[in-house]
Amino acid sequence: MINRENIGDYTVIKQIGQGSLGAVFLAEHRYLKRPYALKILPEELGSDRGFVQRFEKEVAEIATLEHPHIVKVHNVSYADGRFFLVTDCIVDVMGETTNLAEYLNLKHELLEEEELLQIVRQVASAIDYAHTESMAHRGIKLNNVLIGTGKETQVYLSDFGLSRMIGMGTVLTKTYKILAEALGIQEKGDLSKLSKLHLSFWQNYAFLAPEQKIMGDPRQVDAKADIWAFGVLVYYMITREFPEGIFELPSQCAKEYKLNWDLLISSCLQYDPKKRPSSLRSVMQELHQTPLFSAKIEAASAPRPILKPQEIVRPQYEADPGAIFQLETTVARYQPTKSEEREIVPLQTDMMIIPGGSYFRGSNNGGRDEMPRHAIQLDSFALDIHPVTNEQFVLFIEALGGEKDHNNNDIIRLRESRIRRSGGKLNIESGYAKHPVVGITWYGAVAYAKWVGKRLPTEAEWEVAAYGGNEDFLYPTGQNIERTQANFFSSDTTAVMSYPPNGYGLYDMAGNVYDWCQDWYDYHYYNNSVQEPNNPKGPLQGVYRVLRGGCWKSLKEDLRSSHRHRNNPGTMNGTYGFRCAADVS
Repeated sequence: MINRENIGDYTVIKQIGQGSLGAVFLAEHRYLKRPYALKILPEELGSDRGFVQRFEKEVAEIATLEHPHIVKVHNVSYADGRFFLVTDCIVDVMGETTNLAEYLNLKHELLEEEELLQIVRQVASAIDYAHTESMAHRGIKLNNVLIGTGKETQVYLSDFGLSRMIGMGTVLTKTYKILAEALGIQEKGDLSKLSKLHLSFWQNYAFLAPEQKIMGDPRQVDAKADIWAFGVLVYYMITREFPEGIFELPSQCAKEYKLNWDLLISSCLQYDPKKRPSSLRSVMQELHQTPLFSAKIEAASAPRPILKPQEIVRPQYEADPGAIFQLETTVARYQPTKSEEREIVPLQTDMMIIPGGSYFRGSNNGGRDEMPRHAIQLDSFALDIHPVTNEQFVLFIEALGGEKDHNNNDIIRLRESRIRRSGGKLNIESGYAKHPVVGITWYGAVAYAKWVGKRLPTEAEWEVAAYGGNEDFLYPTGQNIERTQANFFSSDTTAVMSYPPNGYGLYDMAGNVYDWCQDWYDYHYYNNSVQEPNNPKGPLQGVYRVLRGGCWKSLKEDLRSSHRHRNNPGTMNGTYGFRCAADVS
């Protein structure tokens, strides 16, 4: 087990994956301070002369693969008797990796056909590209398809060429070893471990083409094995089952779908490799050119914010284990009258769209954590024109049914806010309905944003929006700011939109309340952001979350557009609020 240690020029942070072909670790380059994923191959391979020869010959070909849906291999190395590959780090904002198996487990219902088609297209594109480069994967499975973060579902295919380098015999040996361990555990009666090993066995075995399961000449296994694995992958995404023996086609078990998935499955899962299609592009075209396909053409429209489905998760607690002893059979049990649930509709805020492009952020004359001033590239996004108000947030508390989220984190401290609870009812202090809500934790801001179908802005998006289209300005109002232009160095909040907007039509970007941002805070993060300027989303982990904009208590210096502030995400006080953002199509 590798704990936090140095491997070559990389510092291991934590393990994020484990498979039959090795373990995967999140690591940081000691000098570049940039995150990578390290694929540590099994230690016994270092003494395998055949593997070393194949590794030295073929790893250079793997590193040349350049495709938007293939995990890029940046480097290969050998240290402490272990070979490892250095690849792109496909993780979320919390530093966690999500593969397709985990993603599907989170989806309790059938995937929307549009999302299914989007994932399938990306995987097919990656496979076809690799085949044109004379490179086959030979080990496609659910765990090798990684889910990225973005406006839409992005997938990345990993571990290209590893099965060939390690050898089909070794892969099968490890697969059968997993099965043997599962059977051994079955005899011992530990069913929890049995289910995990059984799933791991099928993860490896079910995706192998018939020719791969025959311990013959590995050179007979070519790119057609990837076509078989692709068919298994698509079938599992539709049915959550592996195709075995005589199995139902998608038209029988997923009647909601309109595309001819039967044709794709039947073409790919041909026992004879010669009968499988040579290219997935042709299969994807035939998927649409059938009577089952119902074309839906949407008229072109102006860019608009993408609002995700409303989401709210109430607190969940374990059942009382002593309740079974409290039942008195001689007394009728009290059954409270069920109150009728009413749907609470949120009050949405108008949004302004900030066009995508190249912008500058940071300052060479401000705090050290604002340096250096550097260029970034952002996609178009939308931002609320003002912070969330008390009258908007009180509806969320009523819908949530309390002041804690599903992880028992506080979302608001009422005594720090202008919202009061009296006799079980929530009330807003007189005159404060249009004031920005305060006393909000970062968790509360995130929960509200999900409820209304939006998200929090990134720190980069917030700063670009604050400049109002003029990056030479020092403040959202220009080179200077007066108390007639923003609420600062005062005694209380003011109603939103009480002061003139900036160049983008956004109100209260300076003063009134601090805005929570999505990003973790890192004092030295801008040094890394210079090297990764495309849609920067902050460090992968940290202690504090970012706050921006200054507040009603702030001095003039804190209202600069580039000024950075931070605090613990669970902090609640009378100066912290937020506004929401959304992606734009």
